[in-house]
Amino acid sequence: MAADLSQIVKAYDVRGVVPDQWDESLAELFGAAFVTVTQADAIVIGHDMRPSSPGLSAAFARGAAALGADVTLIGLCSTDQLYYASGALDLPGAMFTASHNPARYNGIKMCRKGAAPVGQDTGLAEIRELVERWSEQGAPAVAPKPGTITERETLTDYAAHLKSLVDLTAIRPLKVVVDAGNGMGGHTVPTVFEGLPLDLVPMYFELDGTFPNHEANPLDPANIVDLQARVIAEGADLGLAFDGDADRCFVVDERGEPVSPSAITALVAARELARHPGGTVIHNLITSWSVPEVVRENGGTPVRTRVGHSFIKQEMAATGAIFGGEHSAHYYFADFWNADTGMLAALHVLAALGGQEGTLSALVAQYDRYAGSGEINSTVDDQAARAAAVRAAYEGRDGLTLDELDGLTVTAQDWWFNLRASNTEPLLRLNVEARDEATMAKVRDEVLALVRG
Repeated sequence: MAADLSQIVKAYDVRGVVPDQWDESLAELFGAAFVTVTQADAIVIGHDMRPSSPGLSAAFARGAAALGADVTLIGLCSTDQLYYASGALDLPGAMFTASHNPARYNGIKMCRKGAAPVGQDTGLAEIRELVERWSEQGAPAVAPKPGTITERETLTDYAAHLKSLVDLTAIRPLKVVVDAGNGMGGHTVPTVFEGLPLDLVPMYFELDGTFPNHEANPLDPANIVDLQARVIAEGADLGLAFDGDADRCFVVDERGEPVSPSAITALVAARELARHPGGTVIHNLITSWSVPEVVRENGGTPVRTRVGHSFIKQEMAATGAIFGGEHSAHYYFADFWNADTGMLAALHVLAALGGQEGTLSALVAQYDRYAGSGEINSTVDDQAARAAAVRAAYEGRDGLTLDELDGLTVTAQDWWFNLRASNTEPLLRLNVEARDEATMAKVRDEVLALVRG
C-alpha cells in the first residue's frame, strides 16, 4: 500500500510522529529518493539526540548507499554543524531532527551541496513522489556497486570555522549562562566556547530527546524562565538559549530580559557591514522597522522578503547578501554558505558585548527602537475568511498601504501589522509594531477582535 506523505512532507522538510506517521522503512526510501533527485554520488548525514534519530539516519544511509552513493556519517550534531559539513565537504546533506517539536516527532532537513536548501520547489516534491511510488511498487533496484558508509568527526572543524569568522580573543571576560534545553547545544557549546575568555554556566546540557526540563523551543516565553532566573542569580553578563537542534539562538540581557531577535539582527548586520561595506542584508517582513533603518545607517542595502529559510537563502544567493535575519531567531551568513547558524550569531553578540564596557541592555537599546507585540497565535475555523474580514476592515482607509507578499501587511505612519496563516495548523499569526506601546496595544486589540470575532 502506498504511503500517504501529505501529513509529513512540509514546505521545507519532513516531519512527523515516529512510528505512527513514518519509520525506518520509509527513511530508507527517503535516502534512495534523495540521492536520485540530487544525482549525488556522495552525501553526508547527521542526527540529533532524539531516541529515534540513530535508527532513522542509519536507514536513510542504507537507502542512499544501495543506490551507489558513498555516505559520510557525522553522528550527533547540530543542524548548523550538518550545514557546515555540507559546505566544507561540498556534499548534499541530511539532518535528522524535529527541532523543537515534542519527543515523539522526528524529521529530515535536506540540502544540496554547499548547504543549498531542498524545499518543495527545489526537490522535495520529487522526493515525496518517489517515496510514495516505491512504497506501493517496491524499492528501486540496487546499484551494481553499492556505496560505502564511513564515519567522520566534524565538531572540532565546525568550531574552528566559526571562531575564524568572529574574533573573540581580545574581549573582556564575560559570564554567560547557556540553556541547551537538553538539545544539541549541549554537544556543540563546550567545543565552540573552549579557549574563549568566557565563564560558562551550563544548564540542561545532558542530551535527552525526551526533554525532561522544558521544551527546547525558546520562542515560547515559558521555556526561558529558568534561564532568566539563573542569569540574575549568577550575576551573569547575558544568557543564551538554543532550540533542540541548536540552529536558533535566543538572548537574554543581564537583567534577565529577552532581547528581541530583530535587535540581534540589527546588531549583527551593523557588525557584518563594518566588515563588508555597502553590503546587502536580508530581513523578513516581520522583523522590526529598526532592522532596515540600522542597515541604511551603516551604509548597507536592506531587502525585505517572505518568512522562511528557503526564501531567505534564495534571496541571499540572488542578491549576494552578506547576512540575513528573521524574527524567529534564524540568522543566515554568506560566510556560512548562506545557511542559518544561531551559534555564529551568539559569537557576534559575545564579541560586541565583550568589545566594550557597557551592559548588554545598554548595547542593544540602540537597536530596539519600537514597541512590538511578539507573535500572537489565534486558532480559527476558517483562516481565509477571518483574514478577508481583516483586509476588508482596513482596505480603503486613508494613509494605509496594504501588501500581500506573505499574508497581509498593513502599514501606517506610526504602526504596521502582519497577519499570516500557519502552513501546518489552523492558526492565524499576528505581529504588530508601533512607535509607542499604547499605539501598539490599540492596533493589536483591534486586529485580534476581528480575527477572533
